[in-house]
Amino acid sequence: MSRIGLKPITVPEGIEVKIEDNLVTVSNGKEELSQEVDPRITVEMDENKVIHLSRDGEDKAVRALHGLYRSLIHNMVVGLKEGYQKKLLINGVGFRAQMQGKKLVLNIGYSHPIEMEAPEGITIETPSQTEIVVKGADKHMVGEVAAKIRAFRIPDVYHAKGIKYEDEVLRRKEGKTGAGA
Repeated sequence: MSRIGLKPITVPEGIEVKIEDNLVTVSNGKEELSQEVDPRITVEMDENKVIHLSRDGEDKAVRALHGLYRSLIHNMVVGLKEGYQKKLLINGVGFRAQMQGKKLVLNIGYSHPIEMEAPEGITIETPSQTEIVVKGADKHMVGEVAAKIRAFRIPDVYHAKGIKYEDEVLRRKEGKTGAGA
């Protein structure tokens, strides 16, 4: 039994949900997200604007999909109501980030600056030269863009230089201890 899949999803004010065949579309007037659902999972919305998911079978794959699609639809509803964000911190001498129009320009120790265009539906902000905030309604896209930015300079284990998530804990290594002995 999927405990996550059985939880109902309450649709807040200002969010509109359309369920057609195997396609669930959620919109807030400005943005719209959609998710195709496996035919073995049934999505229904009652008159109180509460979404319920049910499954056809009890085999392992269908039980897993039940919880997966419930989470994906819930993430769309929450993303369009509140939005998601990831914060990245830059650490290193001379390392900095800035926005030039819709492009993120990173100076992170390479011989050239790295430029990255924000995909549609994602906004990138730089409150300071060492902070990057990635915002959007699609949780998957926010995480993917943040991971791409982090991949430009993964934190070094010896000096902790690079781009890391705000809540990421880095394990530092000691370095050489036997030199000059």
